[in-house]
Amino acid sequence: MATLLDSLAAGFEGDNAGKAALDAIVSDGLPGPRSEAWKYTPLRALERRAFAPAEAGVAAFDPALIASIPAPRLVFVNGVHDPAHSDLDALPEGVTLSPQGVGDATRETDADDGARNRSDDVFARLNAALARTGAAVRVEAGVQVEPPLHLVFIGAPSDADRAWHLRHTIEIGEGASLVLAEHHLAAGTHRHLDTATLSLRLGARAHLRHARVHDAADGATSFLRTDAVLAGDAGYRRLDLELGAALSRHEFNVRLLGDRARVVANGVLLATGKRHLDTRLGIEHVARDTACELTWRGIGAGRGRAVFHGGITIHEGADGSDANLSNKNLLLSEGAEIDTQPVLVIHADEVKAAHGATVGQLDPTAMFYLRSRGLPEADARRLLTAAFVREPLGVIASDTLRDALEVRLDAALASLVGDA
Repeated sequence: MATLLDSLAAGFEGDNAGKAALDAIVSDGLPGPRSEAWKYTPLRALERRAFAPAEAGVAAFDPALIASIPAPRLVFVNGVHDPAHSDLDALPEGVTLSPQGVGDATRETDADDGARNRSDDVFARLNAALARTGAAVRVEAGVQVEPPLHLVFIGAPSDADRAWHLRHTIEIGEGASLVLAEHHLAAGTHRHLDTATLSLRLGARAHLRHARVHDAADGATSFLRTDAVLAGDAGYRRLDLELGAALSRHEFNVRLLGDRARVVANGVLLATGKRHLDTRLGIEHVARDTACELTWRGIGAGRGRAVFHGGITIHEGADGSDANLSNKNLLLSEGAEIDTQPVLVIHADEVKAAHGATVGQLDPTAMFYLRSRGLPEADARRLLTAAFVREPLGVIASDTLRDALEVRLDAALASLVGDA
């Protein structure tokens, strides 16, 4: 048995059905290199590690870490809700934002078509068995929310390597809209593990603009999953900035169930140092005249590794679908690696679809031009690299939020020249 799974199972508190599910996970073990979904992300080193359960109390951290994150905000530290640093005073009418208790009945009803029962979905299955809390967001039908709501997840040092599991739900009612910012931050050096799942439902004509910044500690391990379902004429615009953690994997699944539903999902993968970042997209066009637009940029530096799987499926009957995927990547050092796999499966006739992926280096002509204008090599590399990753940020319409994201991205890019 894997040391990892044994240590996680030791902290289980639940009913017999949950214990049986957890026993099945331990029996199946972690997926190996023969699993297509995991062949670029080996788990052998993680398998040998042990983690203590999350602490009962809220770990201390410097409040300056979140001083720039305005209300309304909901804060979790090492998987525990922190009411002292949360601030819900500015919550608009018609919106609820709160921590939620997660029981076995809830987990059974909000599972996504049994997908978490597959053996290679081990961390989603673990989350379903072990999560006891998370964030709940609900926007009532017709309510328009412009100021962003902020979800803040902080990893802080502890007396042991700890594991926690959060389960979030977001429901946006018919004709409603929301701006959401998700922050995963480090309050110091640690080697904790966290799993999180987000179940998201957009009603007819609902709209969500969603930004997620994952800037965890260099030693952290994170397994995150988002399952979104869109009704007719719903729109989902999203940006992911993957900037931190030793090992981070995000599975982003969207089902376009209603006619004319649309998702625009962009992202930046910054694999510096020895980081391993794994992103898997699974977009399903189920209804007619649906659309997806996916623009992702990856950078590998130092000994970092970025893994990207862009999967799009257009089901039978989803005529009129329009699907586009672009994944471009830069290698800035010989020790870095980028693995990209665009996948397009079409079962309908009247569709438009295109996908492409590239891996290359900085344009030598552009470098020569900037150097000839007097820029030092380090400045030229930094300027070209920053320009390369700017395009995905255009998905965020809010100037204030986009400016804040650019500042955080620029700070992460500042270390690239030294890693190159």
